[in-house]
Amino acid sequence: MVDIATRVYNHTWKIDPIIRSVLDTDFYKLLMAQSIFRRHRDVQVTFGIQNRTTQVRLADIIDAGELREQLDHVRTLSLTRGESTWLRGNTFYGKRQMFSPEFVAWLESFRFPEYLLEKENGQYILTFHGPWIETTMWEIPALAILNELRSRGVLKGMGKFELEVLYAQAMTRVWEKIQRMKTLPELSVSDFGTRRRHGFLWQDWCVQAMIEGLGPAFLGTSNCLIALRREVEAVGTNAHELPMVYAALADSDEELAQAPYDVLRDWQEDYDGNLLVILPDTYGTAGFLHRAPDWVTRWTGIRIDSKDPFEGGEEAIAWWRSRGQNPREKLAIFSDGLDDDKIIEIHRRFYSRMRIGYGWGTLLTNDFRGLTRGDVLAPISIVCKVISANGRPTVKLSDNPTKAMGPPAEIERYKRVFEVGAQTAQPVLV
Repeated sequence: MVDIATRVYNHTWKIDPIIRSVLDTDFYKLLMAQSIFRRHRDVQVTFGIQNRTTQVRLADIIDAGELREQLDHVRTLSLTRGESTWLRGNTFYGKRQMFSPEFVAWLESFRFPEYLLEKENGQYILTFHGPWIETTMWEIPALAILNELRSRGVLKGMGKFELEVLYAQAMTRVWEKIQRMKTLPELSVSDFGTRRRHGFLWQDWCVQAMIEGLGPAFLGTSNCLIALRREVEAVGTNAHELPMVYAALADSDEELAQAPYDVLRDWQEDYDGNLLVILPDTYGTAGFLHRAPDWVTRWTGIRIDSKDPFEGGEEAIAWWRSRGQNPREKLAIFSDGLDDDKIIEIHRRFYSRMRIGYGWGTLLTNDFRGLTRGDVLAPISIVCKVISANGRPTVKLSDNPTKAMGPPAEIERYKRVFEVGAQTAQPVLV
């Protein structure tokens, strides 16, 4: 077991670069990249960082030179022979050769493209522009770098004993959460914590704790590198990025309304089984489900993200029933801001009414709340989203208007096209 406190105290970034591999990313990113590679590799997009926790001024905490060092290091990475072999020969979701030889060959030659880094009002403006297939790969590394550099900046002045106590407290907290959750019947939980983790070593420790503490109830990790090293399942499906780009490329309101279903039609050409999980909230869950073609109801399940989980779960059950489907045979994956208390509440509400899975993210891999003076390690809500495609702005409405993004005029247009009525804002914690 790695002595994390000692590694942090004796830190040198050349020993512990934040991103260690092209595979230090989430599994869904590779699945989406393969789909993009097959259909839209020439689309030009721009990704950008947005720190929703504006009171945390990252540019005051993170040294610009250190940030550039880490970003530049990522640009030197390439897929190793062992990593390539793992992708080519491993079984994912019960299927061998999930990734085509053509896609893996592309990934072997892939190098991260350039970035643009600026400062504004105490925040970093970090953007990536270029072919969609290349820029999409920056999302997870960029977020992991910013989060870990923030952690390192806060911890820099702490002594060795103070760090040992801090990590002992954090480890105890994670273990106590695991012990509370393991009593749930037929629990199925995965680590979704790469993007906003405290650090790579800490995420790796959390996964090892889950392996030992939860046993078969731990389904796997979204982090490909950790999945490879710890010999657990790599898990994930898809994200809001796909419908956002498809929608931006639409040439009419009619094509715009159809765009989310075009995403699903393409996705089911590439994947099947438990990868057929819809993410309906990009432009409002209620409207998406109401307009969904019948073939979508035959998909394996649904991911409930930005909507209140209890409201979203009941909505999914009612929708399946209205379309002649048996909810008990369907899968619901909950993934938004989960912690042990919320997982226990959700499980008590929906157990035996449908199959349930949990993607446990930030509050697994970055919960140091209350453990430092001034709570300076509390996790922040930071995202890296696609902001334009072929020169057109992208839009996300979400079920939570606090998460909406895009030019105001385009947001209003999308609300009209997708028939989104009044929404209730909810706080975004992580």
